Amino acid sequence: MTSSTIAGRKAVILLSGGLDSTLAARMIVDQGIDLYAIHFTSPFCTCDRAVNRDGAGCHSQSRIVAERLGIPIKTVSKGEEYLDIVRFPRHGRGKGMNPCIDCRIFTLKKAREYMESIGASFLVTGEVLGQRPMSQKDEAIRIIEKHSGCTDIVLRPLSAHRFPPTLPEREGWVEREKLLGLAGRSRKEQMRLAQEWEIGDYPCPAGGCLLTDQTFSVKVRDLVKNEPEFGMFEVNLLKLGRHFRVGKVKAVVAKSEEENRRLEAFCGGKVPVYISDSHPGPSVVVLGGDPEDRMAVLSRILTRYSKADKPGPYEVREVSPEGERMVTVPEDRTFEEVGCGLLC
Repeated sequence: MTSSTIAGRKAVILLSGGLDSTLAARMIVDQGIDLYAIHFTSPFCTCDRAVNRDGAGCHSQSRIVAERLGIPIKTVSKGEEYLDIVRFPRHGRGKGMNPCIDCRIFTLKKAREYMESIGASFLVTGEVLGQRPMSQKDEAIRIIEKHSGCTDIVLRPLSAHRFPPTLPEREGWVEREKLLGLAGRSRKEQMRLAQEWEIGDYPCPAGGCLLTDQTFSVKVRDLVKNEPEFGMFEVNLLKLGRHFRVGKVKAVVAKSEEENRRLEAFCGGKVPVYISDSHPGPSVVVLGGDPEDRMAVLSRILTRYSKADKPGPYEVREVSPEGERMVTVPEDRTFEEVGCGLLC
């Protein structure tokens, strides 16, 4: 065996923990490849919307898959650097706020860097041609490979026969005849293989991103427009409560007693939270604008959503970075959701 062949027997797989990447990993391990996994967590993953973590996504499932296959796994967070892609996607967005092509370029670049750092020679993904409408069409795949610097080194075992042979196939590092030629959005064949190979417990087989969700995208679009310097805190805040934009003021209103506690814990003194003391009602975050405007919005929200048995004013506890204090909020019955900037 030549030195180039030995080097080629090491690869990195982008492992989401979903069905497709699990099958791809199994196929490559079965060919005797020394496989390493890289997993990306995202604050926009639909598999885990917890706001007290940095977008855990399918993190736990990917580790389970890696452990079962006996391969090491490296986890990379799509952090502040990734948010620039959400703000300014070079290759546009889908129907929501999803920058799918730029997102894939980002992850392949990171995977290639990891591949080079461990002396591996190619990348593996669970992609299926035509499965995702924006990033898995043939033209998009070529654009992604070019701009990520990964042309010819990305092996897609589930759809390999739909593409010209890649470097690892031509070099004989993997056997092309043992790969598949799947295409389209159906997952019947993947599910059949999972049953045949006794692969069970594969949550979120299709994966998912909140940026493709039309309702959530309204809030992201508002954030990009009005708070362009947003960070991970602002992104995770989007997952809690009803959101309002009134002029320069942004308000987040908890929708239940449980969410009251979650909102209070999440903000943790980072931004002002108003907690109902004199009456049952929602906890509210009010940001932006001047103090008078913030109080006006808070007054309208408490009048609309509180369950006080008598008219205001309302006594609320303000918890902010400066500490705690009691605030008296006057009643204001001019509130109308349609005219008050309800985002969702």
